[in-house]
Amino acid sequence: MAAQTEDLQMNQDYYNAVTKMEEAGVDAEYIIGWEGGYVLNPPREEQRVTDAYEAGYEDGKEKNADNFSKWTK
Repeated sequence: MAAQTEDLQMNQDYYNAVTKMEEAGVDAEYIIGWEGGYVLNPPREEQRVTDAYEAGYEDGKEKNADNFSKWTK
């Protein structure tokens, strides 16, 4: 039961962070990177990586939703 509660909290944290980024007008590449890093997907292949994606991926891996303001449009 505790694992299920933890999963629900993670899902809510993920949802809240992505919603906040979208509402703030954050670069889509950053959001895509953040989402991939958060769920520990393998990173994109090198030729498709942008600065925004890479920053988002690293923040997502750390579950850090505090740096996205640097990537607002």
